[in-house]
Amino acid sequence: MKTLTTRLDILWPQWRPWIQITRLDKPVGSYLLLWPTFWALWIAAAGTPSLANLIIFTLGVFLMRSAGCVINDFADRKVDGHVKRTSDRPLATGALSSRAALTGFALLCLVAFLLVLLTNRMTILLSFGGVALAFIYPFMKRHTHLPQLFLGAAFSWAIPMAFAAESSGLPAALWLLYAANLCWTIAYDTYYAMVDRDDDLKIGVKSTAILFGDLDLHMIGLLQVMALACLALAGARFELGGVYYLSLLAGAMFLAWQLWQARGRDRESCFRVFRQSHWFGVIVWAGIVLSFL
Repeated sequence: MKTLTTRLDILWPQWRPWIQITRLDKPVGSYLLLWPTFWALWIAAAGTPSLANLIIFTLGVFLMRSAGCVINDFADRKVDGHVKRTSDRPLATGALSSRAALTGFALLCLVAFLLVLLTNRMTILLSFGGVALAFIYPFMKRHTHLPQLFLGAAFSWAIPMAFAAESSGLPAALWLLYAANLCWTIAYDTYYAMVDRDDDLKIGVKSTAILFGDLDLHMIGLLQVMALACLALAGARFELGGVYYLSLLAGAMFLAWQLWQARGRDRESCFRVFRQSHWFGVIVWAGIVLSFL
């Protein structure tokens, strides 16, 4: 009997490159986007987000993260082959064409937009900003040492969208959550950039890891403190309970542990720390959920 993978190889020979380029086999990036989205959904709905919005935003997170990966690989198609970690990506090896990647990006965005159409007018309008940020980010590493800032802006855009979907409004305090996630994203993506720093220096790709230099861990620590401060302020504005602040304490300990793990700055340690980063989002989300219970 033919296995499922064998049947797929016959029916759709390119399915493996598509899994690779959309990172469906590497869901950590989706988790990093998902947990802050859940922060916003739970707070905006006072602890009881609608099932419809949970489904819409969960599917939307995975779709848009995959879309972001596709456009990222398109932007990096001429340099990925020179970087150890990315040399086997489908566009670098020729397994997929640039035209196919752009078509895939458009289709993923279209499906995500169809989901957004099930929400309200404010959320629909905000979604255009999310697509623009997802498209712009990959090209920023050619022009600025702060591409992680643009990634943070893109990864945080689901926060105002979640508020708009759940409450049909954008309270000023939500931007504290946005700022917190922005700082946290820059921090963990700097770990990620530290993995490729030596290769990026050779090929001219820019990043915060290169910008910060020997102060990289110090800057990551500062960004983490800023993220925690914004989360604490958001907790006060949204009147979250004491258990939420206990979760921030646990999160702070986790972030400190990550800094300690990365102290050697070697590729393996930095990549391992990056892959662990989403657990901070889980810790904060758990604090929010328990606060409303």
